[in-house]
Amino acid sequence: MRKTELGKAYDPTDYLTDERDYILYLRACFDEDPGDGSLIRSAVLDIAKAQGMTEVARKSGLSRDGLYKALSPEGNPGFTTMSLILKALGVQLDVQPA
Repeated sequence: MRKTELGKAYDPTDYLTDERDYILYLRACFDEDPGDGSLIRSAVLDIAKAQGMTEVARKSGLSRDGLYKALSPEGNPGFTTMSLILKALGVQLDVQPA
């Protein structure tokens, strides 16, 4: 029996190439988040990886390890930390009526 070769695993960072991609991805994740911030945190991690974790860490003032820890599935970044990361990514939160 032959082994079936599978294609490369899906990696969203392959499709996050510019600011427009980041914004659309984050908006979708905000809309679909189950309420615990997990999907938003994951999207921010994907965008940070697409931009380069070392560069995002430098811009945010966090260590690279601290950035990974904050955005990991077990992470629970506070508002200040998330604000620093979003600013380093070149995006900002916008408040609108629901």
